[in-house]
Amino acid sequence: MQTRKLYYEDAYTKDFEAEVLFCEKAKDGWQVVLDATAFFPEEGGQTADTGTLGAVRVLDAREKDGAIFHLTDGPLPVDETVTGHLDWAERFRKMQTHTGEHIVSGLIHSTYGYDNVGFHLTEAGCTIDFNGELSRAQLDDIERRANEAVWQGLRVRTKFPMAWELKEMDYRSKLDLTQDVRIVCVEGVDMCACCAPHVSSTGQIGVIKLLDFMRHRGGVRIWMKAGSDALADYGARYAASAAVSGLLNVPQGDIAAGTERLVAQRDELKKELAALRKAAAEARAVALEPTDGNMVLFADGDEEVLRTLANAGMEKCGGVCAVFAGADGAYRFVMASKTADMRAFIKQNGPALQARGGGQERMVSGRSTAAKKEIEAFFK
Repeated sequence: MQTRKLYYEDAYTKDFEAEVLFCEKAKDGWQVVLDATAFFPEEGGQTADTGTLGAVRVLDAREKDGAIFHLTDGPLPVDETVTGHLDWAERFRKMQTHTGEHIVSGLIHSTYGYDNVGFHLTEAGCTIDFNGELSRAQLDDIERRANEAVWQGLRVRTKFPMAWELKEMDYRSKLDLTQDVRIVCVEGVDMCACCAPHVSSTGQIGVIKLLDFMRHRGGVRIWMKAGSDALADYGARYAASAAVSGLLNVPQGDIAAGTERLVAQRDELKKELAALRKAAAEARAVALEPTDGNMVLFADGDEEVLRTLANAGMEKCGGVCAVFAGADGAYRFVMASKTADMRAFIKQNGPALQARGGGQERMVSGRSTAAKKEIEAFFK
């Protein structure tokens, strides 16, 4: 079976008619093969198109030996003609993003000599991996030049060149291809082997935005959005900026400065709270009543507070002083004793206390997932 690829003939085909050649029940639905399709299958780092064939949904598409298998949520009658309809908004956003990626990759390759070694385009967005590192300033320059290429409305052409033509072309490719090579050319910017549908001119991309980047396997990974994805991302960021602006009661242009002031105030309050907790722990330590048995305390504060109480408690009890901070299922603790080897104690009793920890002979610290009542019952 062979499937005629309508998306190669016209990437803007949204609706089409085709004959059903094959339909078989599969694990997650039905596998359907047509004599022709506009559904692009998952390939080259891009997820498959979705839409409908007659009354059934197309959930995925994969190519095998020249045939494109559509995964549908229902069966279709073999030898009958069905009407296909693509989820066009989703397809077009992928076309915008993929052509935008070619522009960015072409500019990085021509400027720095780096190769695109990884590309993933899904419903969640797009990432591009390069085999060399780039700085934020360098990416800002690439982004500016990429958008200039968009604004010029450059022509985007596709071609299956003859073997002799291919040998004379200077094009980018992840694989060493020799036949049935499809070349996508962004006029004056990039030439690359690619199997995916693209927009016909760069102006249809609208805008390209390089959002973030990180070091990745000796090179760099870039997060990019373009076209409708970039617009949606800007809308989400504007809404978040407006919300923060309202919470801080400052203009949107001042939210960074307003946040810095808020963080500084928070840090000062944390210092004051820590000092108050330390003072309260010291006062509580002085007021502890002596006991011949174990002593278990619950407190608020950091490890210094727990150690202050544990040191004081071990002097006033005949067994173990255990100090816990947190909540049921998520306690931090410090345990101390003048008479017991605490390393042996936590090793022996850790399971009963749902606790793990370590330390010195006289004092150990760690975490417990027990409840308060279980802890109190154990030490009684």
